[in-house]
Amino acid sequence: MKGLCILGATGSIGANTLDVVARHPDKFRVVALTGNCRTQTLLQQCLAHRPDYAVLVEPKAAQELSRQLKAAGLATEVLVGPQALAEVAVLPEVDCVMAAIVGAAGLLPTLAAARAGKRILLANKEALVISGPIFMDSLRASNAELLPIDSEHNAIFQCLPANFRAGTKASSVRRILLTASGGPFLTTPLERLTEVTPEQAVAHPRWEMGKKISVDSATMMNKGLEVIEASLLFSLPPEQIQVVIHPQSVIHSLVDYVDGSVLAQLGNPDMRIPIAYGLAWPERIESGASALDLFEVACLDFQPPDFERFPCLKLAFEAARLGGTAPVVLNAANEVAVAAFLERRIPFTAIAELIERTLNAFPVSQVTDLDSVLAADSEARRLASELALNFG
Repeated sequence: MKGLCILGATGSIGANTLDVVARHPDKFRVVALTGNCRTQTLLQQCLAHRPDYAVLVEPKAAQELSRQLKAAGLATEVLVGPQALAEVAVLPEVDCVMAAIVGAAGLLPTLAAARAGKRILLANKEALVISGPIFMDSLRASNAELLPIDSEHNAIFQCLPANFRAGTKASSVRRILLTASGGPFLTTPLERLTEVTPEQAVAHPRWEMGKKISVDSATMMNKGLEVIEASLLFSLPPEQIQVVIHPQSVIHSLVDYVDGSVLAQLGNPDMRIPIAYGLAWPERIESGASALDLFEVACLDFQPPDFERFPCLKLAFEAARLGGTAPVVLNAANEVAVAAFLERRIPFTAIAELIERTLNAFPVSQVTDLDSVLAADSEARRLASELALNFG
């Protein structure tokens, strides 16, 4: 049985992972579950899966969880704080780490798992985007396995040669085609985008996700971060990565080979498919997802992205080309901007503007070590927060 640690268990990826795991009690054992401050959700997960450890970031929430678990007769040990996230990720009994903490907060525990040589199921794209070569070097040094869980990168992984390892380059690949649904505002008149509310932005037409990632999908920053991630995972320059709008979300991505062959991975929009693939690789197991009915789908549409409608995507391509601290600043400014939008402090269209202002004000430098990454992230957040506070 594989010992499993789920970083970000109370989010949608964590919940879907536990759904898959529950279908295969003979294959997986839950060693550790972590959350931010959602005590009741984590409590129910602990009651169902009985992990050895549970982690919450907030001390009061951890104290309450510990009390409730003891009252229920569980021996689960409750740990508290950001450092505890890294501690459970490197436990010797943990074979596989699901990295599903949203945003830069997932960097340190995911990097710890990489350095410990674990199999990492990477659902937190920000950890890879901001640490870039540091993360990939850690994988190679420890011989850790990295399997992408984002539906697009997982699809690409499935379409690459069987011996492919993340961070290497398949010489027979001409380009990668990253598909994108286009989000809820694909056909909204441009002049009406300033009126978009947080409620509208989080209502994704195809996927059920958290608020932050749903807003990223609406701006297509999510796809922009995926471009940077794909460049690192598959060792390709941004020029060999093309974004394709595909509203049906049936083709999850494609690989174009030098001989003219194009391989695609298809499936219903259900995150349990890539999660099951990552958990069982190189085998395949039942995920709970329904079979794809091509007759019901009937037709598939494709179109290029409009950078006027999706300026965040253009900014991400620029950051990918610049490299260094540019992706760090891009991600930090985006997290600040999205939070400000969800709190109704800036309009939807100001998200891209705030990110661009932060990028323009921040000189690009090389990423030399983790300290340089964290310093750039902190300074970019400070600058973006000032801009958001005085936006206008």
